[in-house]
Amino acid sequence: MGSGFSQGQINPETGLNTRLEDFINTLSRCIDRALEDPVDMVVFGGDAFPDATPPPYIQQAFANQFRRLVDVDIPTILLVGNHDQHSQGQGGASLCIYRTLGVPGFVVGDTLATHKVITRNGLVQVLTLPWLTRSALMTKKETSRMSLSEINQLLIERLQLVIEGEIRRLDPNLPTILLGHLMTENASFGAERFLAVGKGFTIPLSLLTRPCFDYVALGHVHRHQNLNKTNDPPVIYSGSIERVDFSEEKEDKGYVIIELERGKVKWEFCPLPVRRFCTITVDLSKEEDPQAAIIKAIANHKIKDVVVRLIYKVFSEQLNLIDTPELHKALSYSHSYTIHPELISQLARPRIPELSAYNSINPIDALKTYLNNRQDLSDIANSMIDAAHSLLYHDRETLLQQAIKNKNN
Repeated sequence: MGSGFSQGQINPETGLNTRLEDFINTLSRCIDRALEDPVDMVVFGGDAFPDATPPPYIQQAFANQFRRLVDVDIPTILLVGNHDQHSQGQGGASLCIYRTLGVPGFVVGDTLATHKVITRNGLVQVLTLPWLTRSALMTKKETSRMSLSEINQLLIERLQLVIEGEIRRLDPNLPTILLGHLMTENASFGAERFLAVGKGFTIPLSLLTRPCFDYVALGHVHRHQNLNKTNDPPVIYSGSIERVDFSEEKEDKGYVIIELERGKVKWEFCPLPVRRFCTITVDLSKEEDPQAAIIKAIANHKIKDVVVRLIYKVFSEQLNLIDTPELHKALSYSHSYTIHPELISQLARPRIPELSAYNSINPIDALKTYLNNRQDLSDIANSMIDAAHSLLYHDRETLLQQAIKNKNN
């Protein structure tokens, strides 16, 4: 819930970042659906906050929404993700307050364990698999002389042993959910793969697709996807409930509703109406009027209440033709925006045929040909030719005279 606030601004009426308000409103819609149906249980796949010590106003916004489930006796499992942990990977400090306070019906999944949850329609088993780091399964001494691939292989073997131990203790007659915050080997990753580099490891899908699980609910990856097309069991990343950055610009966001019995499951992805992100890209390399081209490109997009990223590709000599204040005015109707000029390498320019390597041409004529194709340099063209002539001929004469003088001495 705590990521993506950089694209927002402060709401003068509430004092809150508008992107934080987006996350709160979207979470509220999820809770609304849970209360309307009503559901028997809610599972949350982790990463409630940006880190283990979120500001009090963010904790309060989160608690206010989940308190609505407590008020109507809907049990809730909050899984600990990598953002909820301390940097050393020890515990889920941002969520453990719910256990410390003994919030009725709340289970904090910060260890690999099985929880039997009482719902209005019977018992459900939930095996929680929080974000695991190497230190959770092995010591530094064990891995001191091992390669990275050997460490990862040992991690998988250790994890498999622990999961097998939990599976042996499961009641085979109860509907069972595996709730994990993890990376799997065949998921489509976005920014989270890079955010978690060096802090976790990738888990084989075969470790999750076990007949004892009726449904596998996964958090961590922001893109909604089903990893097991056979649906036996479904292995589902519900994805994030809001767009976090422009890598998620075209992704649907939402939540999953599940109908669960032992040996039988139906699930449905429910899209949420979230704030749009829009990238406007303009190549100005062939534009006579770069400013007009950018303004036209902006006008071709509906940007009201949208998070916008404007990227314009430009030669360095065109930069003084860009009226930045006018761009700010044109983009002011968006929710928020950023402007990213990208300089085009001079090497990308099309070659002038007369300057081909196959044509024999002296340096001054070559410069004149080049300047004839550069209208933006017309006002200093004569000065450049005079300077080049001086460098080529006057300096050459000076050097020749100096060489003769040195020889005579």
